[in-house]
Amino acid sequence: MIMIAAMVSLSAVSAAMLLNLYRLFVGPEAADRILALDTLVINAIAAIVLGGVLFDSKLYFEAALLFAMVGFVTTVAYCKYLLRGNVIE
Repeated sequence: MIMIAAMVSLSAVSAAMLLNLYRLFVGPEAADRILALDTLVINAIAAIVLGGVLFDSKLYFEAALLFAMVGFVTTVAYCKYLLRGNVIE
């Protein structure tokens, strides 16, 4: 039963990722693209965790944690670049 729920969840997350990619490429402003990128990172984390549930491996959960940290730093750096013009002062 958990396998069916994980597969349905993975298909929903995949659809959300496709919609985020659309907003990332078509977004009219830079702020829309930043939000799409951040949401895409969150959906990728969800997909990694669902892969860990499907394959019954703890390694996926550690990878999701590392990806979350890198995604947060990337979003903050991109926002800082748009506001100030440089990342490191």
